[in-house]
Amino acid sequence: MNVSIIGAGYVGLVSGVCLSEKGHNVVCVDNDQDKVDLINSGISPIHEDGLNDLLRKNIGNKLKSTIDLHDAIINSNVSLIAVGTPFDGNLIDLSYVRQVSKEIGMSLKEKNNYHVVIVKSTVVPGTTDNVVIPLLEKYSGKKVGKDFGVGMNPEFLREGVAVDDFMNPDRIVLGGVDEITHDIMKELYQVFEGVDIILTNNNTAEMIKYTSNSLLATLISFSNEIGNLCSDIGDIDALEVMKGVHLDKRISPIIENGQRVSPGMVTYLEAGCGFGGSCFPKDVKALISHGMKLGSEMKLLQSVIDINNKQPSKILELIHKHFDSLVDKKVAVMGLAFKPKTDDMRESPSIPIIKSLLQKNANIYAYDPIAQHEAEIIFAGENIQYCKTIHNTIKDAEIIIILTSWPEFDQIPGVIENCTFVNPPLVVDGRRFLLKNSVEKYEGIGLS
Repeated sequence: MNVSIIGAGYVGLVSGVCLSEKGHNVVCVDNDQDKVDLINSGISPIHEDGLNDLLRKNIGNKLKSTIDLHDAIINSNVSLIAVGTPFDGNLIDLSYVRQVSKEIGMSLKEKNNYHVVIVKSTVVPGTTDNVVIPLLEKYSGKKVGKDFGVGMNPEFLREGVAVDDFMNPDRIVLGGVDEITHDIMKELYQVFEGVDIILTNNNTAEMIKYTSNSLLATLISFSNEIGNLCSDIGDIDALEVMKGVHLDKRISPIIENGQRVSPGMVTYLEAGCGFGGSCFPKDVKALISHGMKLGSEMKLLQSVIDINNKQPSKILELIHKHFDSLVDKKVAVMGLAFKPKTDDMRESPSIPIIKSLLQKNANIYAYDPIAQHEAEIIFAGENIQYCKTIHNTIKDAEIIIILTSWPEFDQIPGVIENCTFVNPPLVVDGRRFLLKNSVEKYEGIGLS
């Protein structure tokens, strides 16, 4: 199929590159000429594992990028809207969705064949039907379901492994206004064999996305609340508690050959310093706001956010068990991104933690394999030393804080052992990444 994707950001570019790899002819549309040029030269403007290789393989063949939205619509059968929907604390910002809906509508006016517009941006239930469709009809002068179709196809991409998630989906959700729309959307995704497909309406498709992220965020905050209680009770390790929970066969089933299956969901049932990123905080807050707008008080989800907002402070509490003052103390911050395999620092727990350390006049040395550039933007003008190696970051440190579970951080105990310290450093493990007996002075979330 000929596919146009409007918005060459994280979701749009990953979708475009992967659909081209699956054999579709794809054009990614963006209003940033520099980004378009970068993509056409085979360089990804975002960091995502495996994305650059697939981009270089397909660009100029099955894939191209352009700023010409009109030409892209005219020469495609299907268009995916993948623009940003920022959240201002009360409402998601639909200005980009509205603008591209208007522009697509104007282009549809000149098309004679049945074109399907698919919303892939994360939007609250009702947006596709009540915002996108009216704008498409207004500016095209045509009627949905008669002259063109509109669908909603939420993405379930985890940052750091988005390419693998797209190429090996666990489900495909296809919302649509009519059977023709569903048929065309199924044709788009027929290259993904053996995948469960949900055919539904647009409102339900939108709600599935929010519900999925809200559930995972709830599991994290539940685990953190339990972890905090374990610390308060004493002589309990939340890591062992949650391991005991994980072994419930309803969570980690035992299959016929006697082996236990440990699903990825159990990683959300672990205590830590909080969730971040572009999805969980924004989506949960947006759903709370949407519910309140409709008169439905979202008490559970509000608690999820409240717990998460407080969780970074637990790191400071653990430090203050050993240090009354942090003035001029060298603090090594290991990890800046909200999770490994990404440079994304949006809503990362490292941000409030570093801000608190700066207020306490600590000397901060920070290391992240790929997120340093983002940190330099966020903390522009602040007195933070960015290091290039684990050794240089923790050398002479009095406190070492682990905030991202980068695999290479398993070297930390060995590096500490090979360094010369006047006193052994305090290791505060915000991700329970290290074994608690792997260093001499250890504090971890959920451990008394």
